Amino acid sequence: MTALSSSHASELSQPKIQIGISACLMGHEVRFDGGHKRSRFCTDVLSDYFDYVPLCPEVAIGMGTPRQPIRLVSDDNKGVVDDSTEVFARGTRDETLDVSDDLRQYGRMQGQQQQNLCGYIFMQKSPSCGLFGVKRYLSNGMPEGSTRGLYADEFCKQQPLLPVEEAGRLNDPGLRENFLVRVFTYSDWQQFSAQPYSAKDLIEFHARYKYLVMAHSQSHYKSLGRLLADLSGKDIRQIGQEYFSELMQALAKPASRKMHTNTLMHLQGYLKNRLSTDDKQELTDVIHQYHKAIVPLIVPLTLLKHHLKNHQEVNQYAWQQVYLNPYPYELGLRNDI
Repeated sequence: MTALSSSHASELSQPKIQIGISACLMGHEVRFDGGHKRSRFCTDVLSDYFDYVPLCPEVAIGMGTPRQPIRLVSDDNKGVVDDSTEVFARGTRDETLDVSDDLRQYGRMQGQQQQNLCGYIFMQKSPSCGLFGVKRYLSNGMPEGSTRGLYADEFCKQQPLLPVEEAGRLNDPGLRENFLVRVFTYSDWQQFSAQPYSAKDLIEFHARYKYLVMAHSQSHYKSLGRLLADLSGKDIRQIGQEYFSELMQALAKPASRKMHTNTLMHLQGYLKNRLSTDDKQELTDVIHQYHKAIVPLIVPLTLLKHHLKNHQEVNQYAWQQVYLNPYPYELGLRNDI
């Protein structure tokens, strides 16, 4: 599914994007207590666009349901705990239960096998699946910090560019929007790179993403321009991989209100000789209102797209920008940022 236009994204006949997800978030009763943590946003909203691959590492490695809970424990035998300290996944009631190696091995295996994924939604706070701030304990049972779940850590090492997020963090409008921008971009690139492409094709791909990158990272906006400035005699597939790596790194940086405003003003420039004085002032005023947090991003974007559509015959470059429709419009993600 291409991120180029909302009409394309709305066509449910298009193949859905494959997304990995913690099985409990799909309502599967695989939690340690035999329950689940169904995410209605994932199952009821995103399921129109995503084809989920549910995974539960704890069940996959042979732990039953229900089962003894596990927690992450630091190896503090040396008396010092730092970033290099090894972390184990052990039973909370019986510490002879140690599934550390099994979880890591399963994470490596799935990370290598699941090559068709364009994103992954993990269960927060889980000692196997948590991405951020999973509690870590000393051997005496006292909490001493936080880390990443063992399965999630190994999986992400195998696919470092894959968009990943925790279900709980998807409640934050900015994080939710950023994750989905990256997922649809990742999918667009996977489709693009699945076929042979030339230097011209790569430049045209970047041309569509130019202003989306601008909204996320000025430094990558410049470095990607330099990367593609002269492709004569270069290995285009190698350059393509470098380009994709930088593109995903750029989009991993959340777009700020200031950066969105700057991007909107750049796109407005394509209309400077096409709009009446009143229309031009109205668009400028609405962009400033967004910058001052009076209106959400969807307001200036809607007006900008209205004018670009009316003048697309002379502004095709601006009209084709993925920034205008990086994911299905129906998701309404820019209503809240």
